[in-house]
Amino acid sequence: MQTEMDALDERLVTLLRHDGRSSISELAAALRVSRATVRARMDRLRDSGVILGYTVILRADTVEAPVRGIMLIEVEGASGDRVVRTLSGFPEILEIHSTNGRWDLIVELSASSLPELDAVLRRIRLVPGITSSETNLLLNTPRSTRARL
Repeated sequence: MQTEMDALDERLVTLLRHDGRSSISELAAALRVSRATVRARMDRLRDSGVILGYTVILRADTVEAPVRGIMLIEVEGASGDRVVRTLSGFPEILEIHSTNGRWDLIVELSASSLPELDAVLRRIRLVPGITSSETNLLLNTPRSTRARL
């Protein structure tokens, strides 16, 4: 069951994204509503599955690697789950997405240098079940919703 969010819910979620450790009192003051209202809203959003949890953002999570890329991967037959499990063990892989069309997976990579990225790409291409790939470097990110300090 997905709960519809109104403007107050959206403002509350924005505040929580900025600082998930904000107290109910701090949130209520920032939103100019009662503590009971904030608590009820948070409970409703959590119970409905809109809010799945709270997390810690490490400084390392906010510092982008100097070299980032997107790798489009074609997977052989039914080996998709095995390939995803193998790729999940690569620390240079930030995200793995399944997709439709020519490519089966889209992988976001990070590296400290072009030679390091090249080495990672070569290791990925050796993963059994990967039949083809194409990589594009990310030059600039004019907009992102990821946490930044």
